[in-house]
Amino acid sequence: MREPKSEVDKLAKEVIGAAIEVHRHLGPGFLESVYQEALCAELSLRSLVFTKEVDIGIHYKGLLVGAGRLDILVDNQLILELKAVEALAPIHTAQLLSYLKATRIQLGLLINFNVLMLKDGIKRVVLS
Repeated sequence: MREPKSEVDKLAKEVIGAAIEVHRHLGPGFLESVYQEALCAELSLRSLVFTKEVDIGIHYKGLLVGAGRLDILVDNQLILELKAVEALAPIHTAQLLSYLKATRIQLGLLINFNVLMLKDGIKRVVLS
């Protein structure tokens, strides 16, 4: 497995800090959409470049067969997949990994805000 460039890792750390700040203020229990808006606000406050709800094409043998939507794309280098669920399931990791493959982006963060300590709800996923 190749590790992402240090620039992308630094970006991921900044985003994790922003997510922790959101969780510190809101805590668990809200809908995913609330956390998405709050995280976007926090990323803006930190002057990070991002786009939310980014549509991507899904290809099969060179043919466009569907579409996906990224929750947040930070600096065209880091995918954020947000959840507000009781527990992360393997399908959540598979979803993020599929988005990484479809976009050829190397690093994504799966963030579940429905936890008592946010560090327990963050999973780093690397495209290998």
